Amino acid sequence: MMSLLGRPDVDAGEVFVNFNQNITSLAVATSGSYSLYSLGSVDSTLDKIYHTKSDDLFLIERLFESSLVAIVSQRAPRKLKVCHFKKQSEICNYSYSNTILAVKLNRERLIVCLEESLYIHNIQDMKVVHTIRDTPCNQLGLCALSSSSDHCYLAYPGSVTSGEVQIFDAINLHAKTMIPAHDTPLAAIAFSPSGTEIATASERGTVIRVFSSQDGSRLFELRRGLKRCVSIVSLSFSTCAEYLVSSSNTETVHIFRLDRSAAENNEHGKQSGDDWMGFLSKTVTSYLPTQVTDVFSQGRAFASVTLPEAGVRRMCAITTIQKQLRLLIASQDGYLYVYSIPSIEGAECQLIKRHDLRMDDNYAMDVKGLNSNVCIGGAAGVPNAAAAAAAAGAGGGDGKAADKPGGSNAGASYASAVKGDEPSGSSSSNN
Repeated sequence: MMSLLGRPDVDAGEVFVNFNQNITSLAVATSGSYSLYSLGSVDSTLDKIYHTKSDDLFLIERLFESSLVAIVSQRAPRKLKVCHFKKQSEICNYSYSNTILAVKLNRERLIVCLEESLYIHNIQDMKVVHTIRDTPCNQLGLCALSSSSDHCYLAYPGSVTSGEVQIFDAINLHAKTMIPAHDTPLAAIAFSPSGTEIATASERGTVIRVFSSQDGSRLFELRRGLKRCVSIVSLSFSTCAEYLVSSSNTETVHIFRLDRSAAENNEHGKQSGDDWMGFLSKTVTSYLPTQVTDVFSQGRAFASVTLPEAGVRRMCAITTIQKQLRLLIASQDGYLYVYSIPSIEGAECQLIKRHDLRMDDNYAMDVKGLNSNVCIGGAAGVPNAAAAAAAAGAGGGDGKAADKPGGSNAGASYASAVKGDEPSGSSSSNN
């Protein structure tokens, strides 16, 4: 759902970090390995539920709390591997004609984003059900997939010169709508948990907008800042859909509150305009430039966090943990910050915990007690027997299967990975 764009510089000690779709898990890739963490008790401890050796990875996506992970390595950037991490086996892999820039998952679809095309796979059997070709050049792999099965929408840039957002229905496989979100090219897009709203930011980074993904109508306009343009790195709705959080190349993280009742009241006020204040407001703003009136109407940050330094890429998410609302900030320099969110507008968030993602002193175990010398996603990876048998029919680019599920065992493995089911007699740590 949410990953840092660009490959981490492993030699510089940076890590790849990525939350899963409902912010219950964090994936972390460092040089030569990757780990999955549970976020259920992150206020005090960070529970490592899986760790394995691997090639250096630059993309990891876990499907909710299931055992299915999709990975792309720096050694083979055109190959997608789909793995069952609890069985520590590779289920299948697909090769594409160009470098994979992003992978997105939900319970219905798996999306692979290349620079000028998007491949839509059926998550149940990994068949390619549709290909969107000749998309505008998308060097950063900017795209978003709703986590909702009811509103399973895919969003991607519709232009290289302006901030157009294309919304595609990934179930019925047709274009939904086009939203002219910004004057300058897009830098970040994110769906709400229900998939009915989409947030956007442009390369300027000063204004964030929220639209209906159904009809493209503008719902909110939020101002991140006035003084300087920034590069928005992360944009995410809270799991309760009441907040929106953004991070950039600066040291500040902004939290916006999406007050839908106030927005509805404002809309009614605009339509009536009977009261004296409404009349005065209209009279005054009619003499001001559009840019000035826009600033007055834009929402400000509800709360913020100031981090130690600028220039560090960070992923942000807001979720409820043990009945408390928490801001989670995973940074590419190897830390996970946990903050409480204030109830008073304008207040600073309070730091609760900082976890070092490079330390191994947290609770950790390889699932099922498997030998640590066996790894998935790496050169020493051991695919399941069915996948190995299928290797003789390896395919080429354009989303062709190199190793694909074959036989009842592989099919059962894939189904259990998607559903998160554990085979009888096996142990489970934190699934």
